[in-house]
Amino acid sequence: MAIKILITGGTGLIGGKVLTRLLEKGTNYQITALIRPETKAQRINRIKGQVEIIPIDLTDVHGIRRYLDSNTFDLIVHIGALRGGRKFDRTAFYKANVLSTEQFIESAIIHQSRLLFCSSVGVFGTIPLEIPANNRSPKVPDSYYHYTKIEAEKRINSAILRGLNALILRPAITYGIGDYGFPYQMVRLVDKRLFPLLMKRIWIHLCHIETITDAFIRVMENEFENGLTLNIADREPVQMTDLINFISRELHKRNYSKSMVFDEKLFRLGERISGWLKNELWLSRFKLISHSWFFDVQDAYDLLSLTPRYTIPDFRIVVQDYLQ
Repeated sequence: MAIKILITGGTGLIGGKVLTRLLEKGTNYQITALIRPETKAQRINRIKGQVEIIPIDLTDVHGIRRYLDSNTFDLIVHIGALRGGRKFDRTAFYKANVLSTEQFIESAIIHQSRLLFCSSVGVFGTIPLEIPANNRSPKVPDSYYHYTKIEAEKRINSAILRGLNALILRPAITYGIGDYGFPYQMVRLVDKRLFPLLMKRIWIHLCHIETITDAFIRVMENEFENGLTLNIADREPVQMTDLINFISRELHKRNYSKSMVFDEKLFRLGERISGWLKNELWLSRFKLISHSWFFDVQDAYDLLSLTPRYTIPDFRIVVQDYLQ
């Protein structure tokens, strides 16, 4: 019999790629996707007719509960979330990222389903207190988005003691085609010669979309220790200056302008102003480009046999997407 799968986030970067990979595998899966009702038609058309589409927003906690009361699944793949920096109030973030997760947890326990949850390395904070961050590193709720991911993980780990069968994957900032977040904006700013570089070595750790997709497929198709939590990113971190020069060479055939290299004081001023204005998006941007952040991903590569990918040259896919 086909495995019944419920997936959230199926029109987003990670969820969309996981869903595409499942569809490529053929008829082994009977897939249902919870899709935000106001999602643009062109984002739905590519999966229409191949999966059952249920129009329920993750903030509609009661709607999710009613649906799960009358529908059961072998596997719940919860990837959807409200991402940080979006213009929603905290109630919406809490409903979408914490309360919806509680509904999937309870359904999984009652119906003995398996739950795979997409968290974020953001649980360690925008900049981890120790690097490389690992599963023993402190959790830092330095933004409300990060707070909701920490809370969702707590709910899952607590429910495991009540019989939940679950696994958590924490991707780093993910780059791929069709996304317009931090990696894409890096390329845009380098192209316009507006990206400020810090006058010291900064190491960052991104995640190729194929790497996190491979991770999800591996844990879906194999049995692993209940409660396993894995950080997912490229095989090695990359030096910020090296990445910016790589992007510049891809765009303009030369290294980035040295006139855009600044003293640390400029970035700290930006952090203070963003903090004073309570602008979490800009505060995180200043931190991400002026502090080192990388993660211990050895367990993920060992346990999941992931194909190693390296930000340079694999980041080329974002540059090409930008140019197109």
